[in-house]
Amino acid sequence: MSSKRIPIALKRQVFERAGGRCEYCLNPAIYSMYPFEADHITPLSKGGSTSSGNLALSCGCHRFKSARTHARDPKTGRIVRLFNPRKDTWERHFRWSEDLTKIERLTAIGRATVEALRLNRDELVRLRRLLLAIGEHPSQASKSQ
Repeated sequence: MSSKRIPIALKRQVFERAGGRCEYCLNPAIYSMYPFEADHITPLSKGGSTSSGNLALSCGCHRFKSARTHARDPKTGRIVRLFNPRKDTWERHFRWSEDLTKIERLTAIGRATVEALRLNRDELVRLRRLLLAIGEHPSQASKSQ
């Protein structure tokens, strides 16, 4: 299947697999002002498909990603691929800052992804502060399950 329209059942599967959290910044959908969307990890324009293995739940981070699959590593200047939630482990490329409000970059992929998708944009940092206060911060998700 490679159409732009994503069937409802597939959207539901993507949402459930992600546990209702953005697969890039880990924020929960339940506290979002905007609907989460299924993002084509490899865009259709670059040969990606509308299949479970090429979709990731996104809060809006994908809007900054656009049709990119690669971006410049701000440390080395090299072009590297972006984080792929179907192939990569979040903890390998990212970690939380000491105050849990920012996503720190551990690898070239992490650095490029944080910059390209603006994973530390002001509204996300503010949301993380609120989520921390109510015990719903992404870092606390595994503790409450």
